[in-house]
Amino acid sequence: MNEHSLGLGHVAVYTRDMEESIAFYEKLGGSVKGRGGVAAPEGEKKLALVSIGGVTLELIQSPTAMPMGEGNIPHIAILVDDLDAAAAAVRAAGVDTFLTPEKKVLPELFGGLQNWFFTGPSGEQIELLQML
Repeated sequence: MNEHSLGLGHVAVYTRDMEESIAFYEKLGGSVKGRGGVAAPEGEKKLALVSIGGVTLELIQSPTAMPMGEGNIPHIAILVDDLDAAAAAVRAAGVDTFLTPEKKVLPELFGGLQNWFFTGPSGEQIELLQML
């Protein structure tokens, strides 16, 4: 997969209050790069991309209460140039812990993206992310 990796895509962070979190990161010099939402069984998850210090944070506000504390970073995203090839390389390396049978394509979210999540050996979620 290394030949398809472009670097860190973002670090996802759960938030209780999207507006409060955005204001906090803006106070620290961050800026909002995009906002959106995705449907979940419980309702819509609010999303925002915030750029700060050369890192992109994906703030996630769930429609239901999420656990906060040490576990409020739900996944890391690896930015790739070809999602299908990167996923094939992950599988060729012997990893078959993808959370869904197919990738997700979200043409309206953050200018368009496709992604696919899999898990590491301790249950950590890793997102392969390709911007469209």
